[in-house]
Amino acid sequence: MTQLSVDEEKLKDLLKETLIEVIEQKKDLFHDIVAEAIEDIAITNAIKEGESTESISREEVFDIIEGKS
Repeated sequence: MTQLSVDEEKLKDLLKETLIEVIEQKKDLFHDIVAEAIEDIAITNAIKEGESTESISREEVFDIIEGKS
């Protein structure tokens, strides 16, 4: 069996080119992945913030959502 010798810098460049090509060809998929990651971060931050705040009733939450408060 023949051993393949690959220059590390060439490999990095090839991987970068491949990643860029995939992103360009699958923009919608990449956008969805990034958007979902951002949503997950926002939800995590909201949960952490909520853990350190005072609890309110369900009715108060819906009043805020409906703009009654």
